[in-house]
Amino acid sequence: MMLLTLQELVDMFFMTILLGLIFEGFLRRLFKPGLDSYYLVNKLFDLESFKIAVVVVAPAIILHELAHKFVALSFGMYATFHAAYSWLFLGLLMRIFGFPFIFFVPAYVSILGEGSYLQYALIAAAGPFMNLLIWFVSSLMVRHAEKRSGFRRGFRRNKLYLPVLMLTARINLFLFIFNMLPIPGFDGFKFFFGLIKAIF
Repeated sequence: MMLLTLQELVDMFFMTILLGLIFEGFLRRLFKPGLDSYYLVNKLFDLESFKIAVVVVAPAIILHELAHKFVALSFGMYATFHAAYSWLFLGLLMRIFGFPFIFFVPAYVSILGEGSYLQYALIAAAGPFMNLLIWFVSSLMVRHAEKRSGFRRGFRRNKLYLPVLMLTARINLFLFIFNMLPIPGFDGFKFFFGLIKAIF
């Protein structure tokens, strides 16, 4: 069995493009605060902000979903990654119409097969804990970069290095906390429900 099908790779590609389009406006406000308000609000596309959105947001979502998938596969289940195109286009519309806060589900993993409550709890937790791992690694990289001798020279050569790492850490920490909330439909609810069922 292939770990990733062609359709999954296609879904990841288009999801990445759409995520970049959705979030580049928000990142433009962070990385180009000196620009006039008309440019920040009304310009539909900025290539540099798009690239940052792709680098920061897409891996957080893709690795989150792939963690669900591969843990499910390790338990002998059938798991497939899907881009949630309806949600993604809704997010794009919200971006175009200037919503101050965007909430949508960019992707999901469909899982087929029999498993124990503990297995399903571990599958649910795999995604958020992948975000926690990315937060931990990127936070360590930020601290290392700040302490390195000569970092300021390197920072002048690439002014986006540290801010991108810091944004990566923040987004992944947010995704961990948000997804672990014990609300029905969230990974946290599935994890705690499965864990309680497995124990009692």
